[in-house]
Amino acid sequence: MKKNKKFKSRTRDDNKNSPFEDRKKFCPFSQKNSPIIDYKDVRMLSRYVSEKGKIIPSRITNVSRSKQKELSIAIKRARFLGLMSYTNKAYF
Repeated sequence: MKKNKKFKSRTRDDNKNSPFEDRKKFCPFSQKNSPIIDYKDVRMLSRYVSEKGKIIPSRITNVSRSKQKELSIAIKRARFLGLMSYTNKAYF
């Protein structure tokens, strides 16, 4: 059988449609003047918790692996001490 050479094999690089895919990702906690991960800083920790109370994964927030582990420990500690709620439900 003869192979048809009309169709080119498409690689993953050919499917880039978004201009943001080439942007270099960086960890917001690994920069020079970045905030320190602390369980008492509830406002900063709440940025990394979803509306349902789940910790947002690092592939979305671009946090490095080691800092994501520190972040999750700080969130869990703040929840245990009552500084943050386990679910972010607001009853009015």
